[in-house]
Amino acid sequence: MARPIGVDLFAGAGGLSLGFEQAGFDIVAAVEIDPIHCATHEYNFPKTKTICASVVDLTGSQIRELAKIGDAEIDVVFGGAPCQGFSMIGKRAFDDSRNQLVSHYVRLVREMQPKYCVFENVKGLTLGKHVQFLQELIDELSKSGYKVLLPYKVLNASKFGVPQSRERLFLMAARADQVMPEYPEELGVQTTVRDAIDDLPDADGFPELANVDAVKTKWKTKSKYARQLRNLEFDANDYSHPRIFDSNVLTCSLITEHTEVSKARFLATEPGKTEAISRFLRLHPDGLCNTLRAGTDSARGAHTSPRPIHPVHARVLTVREAARLHSYPDWFRMHATKWHGFRQIGNSVPPLLGRAVASSVIRALGIIPHKPESKLKLGDTALLTMNMGQAASLFSVAKNVIAQRARKSEQGIKKENPEQVVSAA
Repeated sequence: MARPIGVDLFAGAGGLSLGFEQAGFDIVAAVEIDPIHCATHEYNFPKTKTICASVVDLTGSQIRELAKIGDAEIDVVFGGAPCQGFSMIGKRAFDDSRNQLVSHYVRLVREMQPKYCVFENVKGLTLGKHVQFLQELIDELSKSGYKVLLPYKVLNASKFGVPQSRERLFLMAARADQVMPEYPEELGVQTTVRDAIDDLPDADGFPELANVDAVKTKWKTKSKYARQLRNLEFDANDYSHPRIFDSNVLTCSLITEHTEVSKARFLATEPGKTEAISRFLRLHPDGLCNTLRAGTDSARGAHTSPRPIHPVHARVLTVREAARLHSYPDWFRMHATKWHGFRQIGNSVPPLLGRAVASSVIRALGIIPHKPESKLKLGDTALLTMNMGQAASLFSVAKNVIAQRARKSEQGIKKENPEQVVSAA
């Protein structure tokens, strides 16, 4: 039986792609401008056509051609376009050149004519002068033949099974000939930090993780949430393609070195409180993780965002622990470096939140989702260790497509992706 198809327009590493796949969609194309993110997406979604390009330079016809779907009806187009600029009073914010990515989102929706579209963004878009821009977006979608589901919703991931407080704006719209969807209802249970990461082996116990991000080991997992992410327990609401995966491999776990003084400060900080000098939050095992953020990109200094302190160990979180707190399954891998890995998590929508929204679209389509039986082989792990030049070469794009900070040395990944904030702790 054919599954409904979707297109992700600002894919990043693939948080929304995975959420929509888990709801029962096949993601036929994922558009992303950053070659590093594209390589990670290609590793995790081997059946999806990863298009390394800006939406500014693409047409709906080109996306269809690259995805090899011809004139097939697209069921949903989704994505979170960055919004950065606002015009002066009396001018349309939508026409501001700094907001061109959002205008191209609408253009591509108009050109591809999906049955549904989903726009995702920061909560701040609903506040103050930003509301003008949001209203203009709604007007543009209406002019393009789409009924927007109002009022729009700010959804907190923690209300949908994610052990992290993270608020995101969602705007859903249906083509004029389609049934209107509904925003998802919150769940009545909360997942805790303990549920998410209590089982994971301490990365500091594996010296090899100073140089590589994965090690084979065995451990026990008790919580239902973690067992499902580790592929040890069936998730009845997950309709994604099963991946071939060894649950006894601990991935995304490069060690972060701290001074003994820093370790002592971390341990002296009460769980749920902020450490005074680093300003890092020490997570409470029975609470939620604070919002995981991406840090700055290469052009703005390549700083890693402050990472939470582990509730038990005297260190900050590993990328895998952050991925668990973001609801990524253990088979899903980020770039091998901590900087790129945390950036990919911090920039993404938690898959469980994406799944809740996507499931509303599935229901509006009148489709009963089904889980494929055949297992997918993940991509080559070399995709996860590429530097910008290597990734750009893979996708035949210029390596400066993403602005880079001027550097004294360009030797290797460690030079390209410094951990300034963490190492200063």
